[in-house]
Amino acid sequence: MMKPWYLYVVQCNDLSLYTGVTTDTDRRIREHNESPRGAKYTRARRPVTLVYKRRYPNKGEAMRAEHEFKKLMRTTKLEIIENSS
Repeated sequence: MMKPWYLYVVQCNDLSLYTGVTTDTDRRIREHNESPRGAKYTRARRPVTLVYKRRYPNKGEAMRAEHEFKKLMRTTKLEIIENSS
């Protein structure tokens, strides 16, 4: 059985948003906060907090969703995040 993939959004210390995909959001957040494996963007903006995640059946669908999410205006992203909680 294939692992599900997740689109995730973290809010950085400077209140900016970072979007990515992963199979393990807990591990990925730890990497963003504690290790060099975190994205270069988030390393300079630690700590980060997970504010949104959505499950997808495979990597391709998660990456397409990430691409579409990144094209949205910040206000729209924040609405999606707020409406998910």
